[in-house]
Amino acid sequence: MIGQLRSVVVDTRDPRALAAFYAELLGGKVTDNDHDWAVVVDDGGRRFAFQLAPEHEPPTFPDPKGSQQFHLDLRIPHDELDAATSRITELGGRRLDASGDGFQVFTDPAGHPFCLTWE
Repeated sequence: MIGQLRSVVVDTRDPRALAAFYAELLGGKVTDNDHDWAVVVDDGGRRFAFQLAPEHEPPTFPDPKGSQQFHLDLRIPHDELDAATSRITELGGRRLDASGDGFQVFTDPAGHPFCLTWE
């Protein structure tokens, strides 16, 4: 092993706003919150960071010619899908038409895709 993962870092035009969105979505507290950088740290010490990228362009999903840049899969109980969808929308996320057996695709306020999954 060479090292241990410290953070996953995502580009955005607004680090503070995107950190606040993910703190609500994933749980955790926003730390290191300044103009260029914000970090969400959960109870297990996992870090999800957001850095200023003034020219960031959101990915186009599901365009096969475009890059997703990254995406997260978040597992939820299936019977909580409607409530989760409502809360994500309230926080500034958007539900996309793309879905399948066991997943529904959303975007965060900066346009990064993520999926809610269930079994």
